[in-house]
Amino acid sequence: MLKRANELACLGLGLTGSNPIVGAVVVSAAGKIIGEGFHKSGPHAEVVALEQAANLAIGSTLYATLEPCNHHGKTGPCTEAIIKAGISKVVYAVSDPNALASGGALALSAAGIEVVLNSEVPEVAYSNRAWLHKIRTGRPYFIWKIATTLDGKTAAIDGSSKWITGPESRAEVSKIRSESNAILIGTGTALTDNPNLIPREVIEQKRANPIRIVMGLRDVPATFNLHNGEAETVFVHSQDFADLLKFCQEREFNQVLVESGSELGTALLKAGLIDEIVIFQAPSLLGSGQSFIGDLGIKSIEEKLNLVIRDVAQFGNDLKITLTKEMGN
Repeated sequence: MLKRANELACLGLGLTGSNPIVGAVVVSAAGKIIGEGFHKSGPHAEVVALEQAANLAIGSTLYATLEPCNHHGKTGPCTEAIIKAGISKVVYAVSDPNALASGGALALSAAGIEVVLNSEVPEVAYSNRAWLHKIRTGRPYFIWKIATTLDGKTAAIDGSSKWITGPESRAEVSKIRSESNAILIGTGTALTDNPNLIPREVIEQKRANPIRIVMGLRDVPATFNLHNGEAETVFVHSQDFADLLKFCQEREFNQVLVESGSELGTALLKAGLIDEIVIFQAPSLLGSGQSFIGDLGIKSIEEKLNLVIRDVAQFGNDLKITLTKEMGN
């Protein structure tokens, strides 16, 4: 049931602002699902599921991806709703690391409810990795998205780059954009590509367009797409990542999607700020042109930056490869 709760939680990606995604399932004593819910910036997942279950919730089991909260925020504590509903058992997958909201398991146990932490469903923590990373480190989770040929080129020698990958990959990029709080580019990309950075595909749930962040010292003309008002655009007139992080922390971003060129992307990687790389690789070759990565300062094979492949999927003729850094890198 935790896997089903995780499926529900993922429906909230891009809808929860600075909060975590959460999914919940209520199961009767007979093993029947009687309530489901996920967090989408309104009532919490547990409350939605309990309301759906109504009186049938008495004596049932609630499965939640995250430890139920135990504090008064915009809504009341989920623990109070669970106790009031007459739930007899709660199973959750990830303990809440946020000191402000933690303590739910203890409160439920004190009320006589059986509480079980089941950490054997690793995909739950992975789905919530951006928020968990923010709580742990104090900064958002940075994903660098790259569209490249088989030989690692992002543009031909004349600078042309539309389109390296196919429409299926571009639709998936749009989805990732819609799940992010912000999209980061440098002024070089802004001036060369005049991007819009707006998720274009139809999204079932209404999402606000992610904030567009442009970092660098050069000005972007007022006639460019970044000034079109379709999304908030913030210009960080600096080359100091401390200024970028300060802004991201002030806005409490969970996830920032990096869609920059090699200069900014490489600098972020060298600074240890890239947490995940998503490569959309087309089955094509250029032989010359712009590489997606710049000089990392590596002098020997022993110094190479090793990555871990987390997932490989096919979109049209392209491969989507998701990678993270090895521990210790």
